[in-house]
Amino acid sequence: MNSIAPPADAIAAVTHAQPYSWYAGLRRGPALVFDPALRLWIASRADVVRELFANAALRVRPAAEAVPRAVAGTPAGELFGQLVRMNDGAPHDAHKPVLQRALASLYGGAAQAAMRHAAEGTRGMSLCDTVFSLPVGAVARLLGFAERDLPQVVRWTRDFVACLSPLSDAAQLASASLAAAELMDRFEALVDARPAPGGSLVAAVQAEASAPLSRALRANLVGLLSQTCEATAGLLGNSLAALAREPGLRRRIGDRMELLPALVAEVARHDPAVHNTRRFVVEATRVAGQALAPGDALLLVLAAANRDPALNPAPATFELMRAERRCLGFGHGSHGCPGQALALSLAAAGLQALLASGLDTEALLQRGWHYRPSVNVRIPVFH
Repeated sequence: MNSIAPPADAIAAVTHAQPYSWYAGLRRGPALVFDPALRLWIASRADVVRELFANAALRVRPAAEAVPRAVAGTPAGELFGQLVRMNDGAPHDAHKPVLQRALASLYGGAAQAAMRHAAEGTRGMSLCDTVFSLPVGAVARLLGFAERDLPQVVRWTRDFVACLSPLSDAAQLASASLAAAELMDRFEALVDARPAPGGSLVAAVQAEASAPLSRALRANLVGLLSQTCEATAGLLGNSLAALAREPGLRRRIGDRMELLPALVAEVARHDPAVHNTRRFVVEATRVAGQALAPGDALLLVLAAANRDPALNPAPATFELMRAERRCLGFGHGSHGCPGQALALSLAAAGLQALLASGLDTEALLQRGWHYRPSVNVRIPVFH
């Protein structure tokens, strides 16, 4: 009999061993429910989540705190403040289309080649470190960083992402600022030193921008490293967990590596890396009949919405070759993630590299795993 206690709330659910039955109960409740302890309105149904993504009265950051106070005025804060995903309005509208078109111009083979080279630098690492290092190393290579610089870029990136989490302590935030400064300095030098090689992300963005890269676009290219670090590590790690947990899945895959993109896409729906995101009310509005006032904050539980029967048939079932698959984990509408295709390609290529190295997924199940502390990203730590 399953004796695991349910999660305490929607934040605790992110790292809970089995949150999905609790999410199902959340969906069966009101369209919006207020959690007084979290001081958040909680949305878990697919239609409500999509409505919130489209609502012009909401922002991705609080009106009075565009940059977290803990890093305001630091290099980490400067980098954070220029990221498209942390902005609305003019900054978002000016830079996102350029990034979106540039990322769309990359083909899957580029991600696979970059991942193969990144895998060579992870030999001897623990599986957990490999899951983080592989995607970041691949993106760093796509950006044009030299092979010898990749391990340091990975370390700086892992340090920088600390500024994105409210769980980080003062020492981690200080390291995040040092890392942000180093990443931007190295990237500025990389871009200014020589023409961007054909096929690189930098060359693609330069072609789309039709002008020298602005400071904001450069910051957003560096920001791809931080987005890759946790979100793609979670997608890759949860894909490994699915291979270990889902009956017969590893045998069905066998040596048919062409099935890995479908596997990763189903993991992104069924057990995603990003479980929730937040929105902040700047103008009075109504959502699902509920009045919301300026200053209100909402938690959009994407992992619950992905398993809404109104969005996906038989949502609790892991279906490798699902005929129709809808996923809200990469956002929706104007805030849909421009790097979705790249993230899926990187995770599939990383999975292929790990399986080719002889990784035993049955042993993963025997040893088990827990989840890294986080308020929104689900990343397994394998024992």
